[in-house]
Amino acid sequence: MTKFGVVVGSTRKNSYSHGVAEAIVAGLPEEAEVTFLNIAELPLYNQDFDEESPEVYTQFRATVAAQDAFIFVTPEHNRSISAALKNALDVASRPWGQNVWQGKPALVASQSISGISGVLAHHILRQSLVFLDMPTMQQPELYIGNVANLADETGQISNADTKAFLANAGNQFADFAQRFIK
Repeated sequence: MTKFGVVVGSTRKNSYSHGVAEAIVAGLPEEAEVTFLNIAELPLYNQDFDEESPEVYTQFRATVAAQDAFIFVTPEHNRSISAALKNALDVASRPWGQNVWQGKPALVASQSISGISGVLAHHILRQSLVFLDMPTMQQPELYIGNVANLADETGQISNADTKAFLANAGNQFADFAQRFIK
């Protein structure tokens, strides 16, 4: 059974990113174990904590280490990823030499209320994943623009074509991930 971690870059209630993530997860195999990682409560990464990390860092790193693969869904904040997402990447990749993201396959999706679809955040996140040594699925590219028109008031994707597209991407990611899981 594959363990999929889901990291949603938005900490907002009823976020569109969470809705996109749910639609992707719907395409994973029935037996998949899915864990949504809470990044909202992580204190800002500080190298001074490397010698004696806060318990929340230790727990987060253990949760990341326990996953086989990751689905990342990010909004675009000022043409980049959210501070919460960047912080989560930093916390679990430190102390230096103890990167628990390393080698875990990843899927990246971005969304935006505009037509630009979070494309810049998407590519910035991909660059971080390259550095973290995470093999990342290349196709299909998941840029979801004008997401407010595709979701309901709770942020869940309600457009049938978009739901099917995202579920299919989740299914493809499950196959992709198996090539890297030891």
